[in-house]
Amino acid sequence: MLTLAVLRTELVKSLRRTRTYVAYGILLLIPIIMAVAINLNPPDQRGEGRLLYLASQTGLLLPGFALRVTSAFMLVIVVALFGGDAIAGEASWGNLRYLLMRPVGRGRLVFSKFVVAVFCAWVAVVVVVLTALVVGSIVFGTDAIGPPFSFLTGGQSNGDILYHLLVSTAYVSWSLTGVVAFSFMVSCMTDAPFGAIFAGVGLYFTSLILDAISSLGNIRYVLPTHYFDRWVDLLTRGQWAADLWRGVLLQLVYVLVFFFIGLWWFRRKDIKS
Repeated sequence: MLTLAVLRTELVKSLRRTRTYVAYGILLLIPIIMAVAINLNPPDQRGEGRLLYLASQTGLLLPGFALRVTSAFMLVIVVALFGGDAIAGEASWGNLRYLLMRPVGRGRLVFSKFVVAVFCAWVAVVVVVLTALVVGSIVFGTDAIGPPFSFLTGGQSNGDILYHLLVSTAYVSWSLTGVVAFSFMVSCMTDAPFGAIFAGVGLYFTSLILDAISSLGNIRYVLPTHYFDRWVDLLTRGQWAADLWRGVLLQLVYVLVFFFIGLWWFRRKDIKS
């Protein structure tokens, strides 16, 4: 019961912060801008990306395009913000010592902060998807892509697309949890929230760069971003791949390692602020 009370308190505190509203507001605007831009300048099937073209044909696939674009940059920054600000933000404001004066152990506090950071990060992904789904349905309609272009979606029905969109949303949310966990780990080690946020963003882009170096061979398979985009074929073609499960298990390892390192560090940390 005590843990639930701490979780509720930390969640309310996080949702009331200005940076949460700003982050969600920006993410809400991006799909709207995308829909307007695509509608004003429709893509060419031959000259544009597959997912972008499909998004212009049915509003059910605009969330996929929005998810692909935002998960490459904006969502990474937002989820790193939630993870990096969790502990270090309290320390920078001088509130951490007062939090620890409550009858709550450091372990419970760290666990609650981490769960709230992950929850807020997942909500960010859902905001992008739901906004794009609503706006896309209004602008482009919800009709399935029919002949002669139905082969582009692997013959998926509307129900199939929505189901695969749900799976893709969950997969992207879980894939970004590794970034949250790394930012949170650094947040437990420093009093500078921006340092923790940049660390999470840096992990993501460093992994992307290393993954592009083919000479690294099998080492690339354990990089946290190696399986990030494996959901795209599921949404656009209806093709399930074993790499989806590999991505889930790989992120589980990173999340657990980063969280427990952060927890261990925070427990032995001398709080001076």
